Amino acid sequence: MKQTTKDRLIPASLILLGLVPALAGTVRLSQLASGAAITPENARFFAAPVPALLHIPAAIIYAMLGAFQFAPGFRKRHRRLHRLSGMLLIPMALVVALTGLWMAHFYPWPAGDGVIVYVERLIVGAAMLVSIAMGIDAIRRRAFHEHGEWMTRAFALAMGAGTQVFTHLPWFMLSDAKPGELPRGIMMGGAWLINIVVAEWIIRRARTPRAVMRATTFRTAGATMARALHET
Repeated sequence: MKQTTKDRLIPASLILLGLVPALAGTVRLSQLASGAAITPENARFFAAPVPALLHIPAAIIYAMLGAFQFAPGFRKRHRRLHRLSGMLLIPMALVVALTGLWMAHFYPWPAGDGVIVYVERLIVGAAMLVSIAMGIDAIRRRAFHEHGEWMTRAFALAMGAGTQVFTHLPWFMLSDAKPGELPRGIMMGGAWLINIVVAEWIIRRARTPRAVMRATTFRTAGATMARALHET
């Protein structure tokens, strides 16, 4: 099967979206591994490094490998690889969500964060866990399209950090000051909102051809049955 533009563009776009957070996470891991100087920005990670040491590699694997799961041609050409990747990606997604919730609740808030961002992180982490659980249940029932929809939602929420780079960009271009609690909450929440809106748009767009196909099939079957009954 020939590789289409979508098969190249979708993974490339998703990898680029996750590249900045992946690089930032790699720098954080290197600081923890090398025993870098403790600063107000990284003190919470040194105080309790295990959640960060689990969260960052899991997030990088989930973002980079998960990007290929959403290329239609990849799934069709490499069904076994798609399933094997999923067996790795689902545990990675659970680690990302659970450690993210732990860090949101137990780590001291960094400068600029506050109640708004804290609540947003809890909602997003919980929504990601629910999406993964629903995706697992769907694959157990062999409801493959439903499985893909829930995995799309989970991935969109997990990729919020990539979109947050762009939602924060205008602030840092126009101001030298760090954003306060309200602007940061708007920029953080806006990124997650953008991702989930795009995910729902993709899901609903994919549903339309299937709905049309099912309706056409039912009409054809009904017409065939009616003719058969009439002829008898």
